[in-house]
Amino acid sequence: MRLPISLVLLLATLSCAQTPSGTPPFKYQEVMVPVRDGVHLQTVILTPTNQSGPLPILLRRTPYGVPDKAPDKVPQTMKEMVQDGYIFVIQNLRGRFKSEGTFLLSSYVNLQDPNATNETTDAYDTIEWLLKNVPNNNGKVGMYGVSYDGLTTAMALLHPHPALKAISEQASPADQWMNDDFHRYGALRESYAFEYSVLEQADKNKNTHFEFSDYDTYEWYLGLGPLSNINSKYLHNSIPFWNETVEHPNYDDFWKKEAWVSQLHASTVPNLNVAGFWDQEDPWGPWQIFRHAEEHDPDHTDFMVAGPWYHGGWRAPKGDSIGVLPLGGHETAREFRENIEAPFFRYYLHGEGTKPAWQASTFQTGSNTWHTYAAWPPPQAKTTNVYLDCDGALSFTAPMAAAKGKSYREYVSDPADPVPYRERPISPTYPGGDWRLWEMADQRFVDHRPDVLTYVSAPLDRDLTVTGALMADLFASSSGTDSDFIVKLIDVFPENAQKDSWNPEAGPKPHEYAESLNGYELPIAMEVRRGRFNKSYEHPQSLTPNRPEEWKIPLRDHDHVFLRGHRLMVQVQSTWFPVIDRNPQKFVPSIYQAGATDFVPATERVYCSDKMPSHLVLPVMPQ
Repeated sequence: MRLPISLVLLLATLSCAQTPSGTPPFKYQEVMVPVRDGVHLQTVILTPTNQSGPLPILLRRTPYGVPDKAPDKVPQTMKEMVQDGYIFVIQNLRGRFKSEGTFLLSSYVNLQDPNATNETTDAYDTIEWLLKNVPNNNGKVGMYGVSYDGLTTAMALLHPHPALKAISEQASPADQWMNDDFHRYGALRESYAFEYSVLEQADKNKNTHFEFSDYDTYEWYLGLGPLSNINSKYLHNSIPFWNETVEHPNYDDFWKKEAWVSQLHASTVPNLNVAGFWDQEDPWGPWQIFRHAEEHDPDHTDFMVAGPWYHGGWRAPKGDSIGVLPLGGHETAREFRENIEAPFFRYYLHGEGTKPAWQASTFQTGSNTWHTYAAWPPPQAKTTNVYLDCDGALSFTAPMAAAKGKSYREYVSDPADPVPYRERPISPTYPGGDWRLWEMADQRFVDHRPDVLTYVSAPLDRDLTVTGALMADLFASSSGTDSDFIVKLIDVFPENAQKDSWNPEAGPKPHEYAESLNGYELPIAMEVRRGRFNKSYEHPQSLTPNRPEEWKIPLRDHDHVFLRGHRLMVQVQSTWFPVIDRNPQKFVPSIYQAGATDFVPATERVYCSDKMPSHLVLPVMPQ
């Protein structure tokens, strides 16, 4: 969720453009905006120097800090919006930097309590004050932001001010236990949850990075031992949200209240939801917000955009690659801002242009082309199963009853030697490092580990287009009483990709790869399910040793073409460390209170028979 990008939207230093006259593009004003409980919020107002008439206000609310001066130049990544003319307002959330009050790092909104204050009420009160106190505004307000700033934008939907005419939530979380930053279906995102909690709550007046004694945080987290050592050895109960996280291991009332999206059931304000297919923090939330608002959308103002982006990648100057993979000459970030984001706000806040004629717009990887859809998911997509065979193959044919032979493949999962989630050394999440690119990294680094099962299809004889929600349906067992299963769907590039796909006379092509991409294993979808929550999120249950169970593992929404000559691959494993905390593989009341002796090896089996056909469910588009 909360990539520290406080100044990306307005003070990006990459590729700035000057105003034609060479004069500063904005006049700067800092004010303290009062809200209903008497708290004052530090707020910066950037008014265009050349403003000649009433303009709409674009508001962004952040925990990361506001600029201390106006930018000398228009940031290149903001020029599309600046050209249309807006009064930009950036506000620190309560309890952050100079803003008064207490920062709770919480998404809880109680709409029934007239005395409650939260991000929804603070947004409402701020808009009310701005309309009355910012000269020469046109009475229309928009909100947008990425990550935590996207969350504060989205939460305004729960009780929107009448003047709020359009928003764009971008990579907002929606339910912090079910998915996004802190958990994946109840499995704790250990490294991120710990490091982000410290970042935001160790010091009110600055973003604080935890000081690791090891650069390779894989070693540090493994040496840490049980999760309870984080408080006993390092934090000493000083970080409120970390304390709340480990006090609530299950999907109880605390997390259900945090899931603010459960209160959203209609499209009350036009909303441009934005998601990255390779977002390493909040890939799930925008889709949930989109679906909740779609429950009642008579005016068709709930829109979805998704592309080949890491967290906030659509705010990069170009967005012309997925990590090392080029995107056929497209600059997807710039194209999004020019062709989708700016026209959206232009229509709703300036009254110019036309309303989007689509419900969803995606940049489809593989074909490397933009697509629009009248409905999402596209109804023409056909549900297609891809089966995990006992010989390690992937097949589009269901397994037949066999007279003899094994009906499963197995491996030993050892919490003392967990599978790393990216190639080591694993740098700290922030600052810097390669955190933002890990979801698109080549998966060959785990290919031959004995605790990773690999299934590979034959080379495709035609393009396979997958558009919509994906899912894995495993039949699996563990010799332990608790266990995790992680499933990865991977696009395997041909070994001769360079030779077969390069055509210098025809110009750039979607198939134009560097030699380093020969055999590249590009993750398309990856997810974890925790055994204790396989039947109930609220009431965890132990597994029965060696008894197969069905594990339905959602793999989110995607739009990707597996090109002819490529192969599909599936990897299955039971550890993904330290992005996911280690499951002891022995059932305990709370993993967060597990002791060192609770962590035991377990034999994991994935079944592949006619009665237990493990498979992936893909929404395949017609040719």
